[in-house]
Amino acid sequence: MPFIQTSQLPVKEPRPGWQGRFFHSDHMTFAYYEIAAGSEVHVHRHPQEEVWHIIDGELEMVVDGATSVLRAGDAAVVRADVEHAARVRGHCRAIVVDYPIRESVGGVDIR
Repeated sequence: MPFIQTSQLPVKEPRPGWQGRFFHSDHMTFAYYEIAAGSEVHVHRHPQEEVWHIIDGELEMVVDGATSVLRAGDAAVVRADVEHAARVRGHCRAIVVDYPIRESVGGVDIR
């Protein structure tokens, strides 16, 4: 399927306040998130490389001990197996891409 209408994908909530629409290419997982103010993801790591692109709002990220506030248009690259965490300062929209494919996020099947 070469064309994806993300607005038509089902919404899944892998963490409280993190509502995402997910799809996969042959090698990557794409998550289109609407994130509620005050929502966060604890420090964790996974085998996938991950790129965060902030579309709207603000997100504070900690990657390998370094902290930055990301705003619309900003991006963060998280290498595979590197500790990272995120906390939303206000409502936020972000696209998160993982390579290789992720089967689940927060225990929720996203395939």
